[in-house]
Amino acid sequence: MKRAHLFTLFEQARQLTGHQDYVVVGSLAILGTQDEDELPADMSMSVDIDCYTKADPGRIFDAQGPLGEGSVFHQAHGYYLDAVSPSLPSLPDGWEDRMSRIEQDGLRIWFLDPDDTAISKYARSQPNDLRWIRAGLLSGLISLPRVRARMATTLFLDEEEALRVKTQVATDTAWFEDIKTARSTPVKREPL
Repeated sequence: MKRAHLFTLFEQARQLTGHQDYVVVGSLAILGTQDEDELPADMSMSVDIDCYTKADPGRIFDAQGPLGEGSVFHQAHGYYLDAVSPSLPSLPDGWEDRMSRIEQDGLRIWFLDPDDTAISKYARSQPNDLRWIRAGLLSGLISLPRVRARMATTLFLDEEEALRVKTQVATDTAWFEDIKTARSTPVKREPL
């Protein structure tokens, strides 16, 4: 997915909703961070754009039918709008202040911070979410120390979700330490 695809979709959404400010949550929030050509493929391969209208989140559902999964737009472009509520993802306090924004052609697209997105993805812990997180860790776009610090201010859905996040963060911490150790250990070569 490329950032230009988002603007194509949101131009259509603007015509349907009358709104020009959109918030992107989920995997494709990473498109707001840096040059999209430098992003790991596992972080930008999603075809569903999880989003809502910033000023009036409920209005995004007006665009779900014409731009959502299975729509003519989806069939023509290969990607689609997935209308969500801002209360859907489990996010830490202050997430709104950490969003980045990109403006183009009168549209303003707001993107979740990668570490805040990671917390939401840990809460789901689906295989594609965990691949996204690990790609972010390997590329340096996600920081486990920041994720751990923000977990303390996250209101999770329930204790089960909180435990799932804590367990998966511990698993990824051990995995990432193993990766760093392997990268820093010199390879011993046997003489021929």
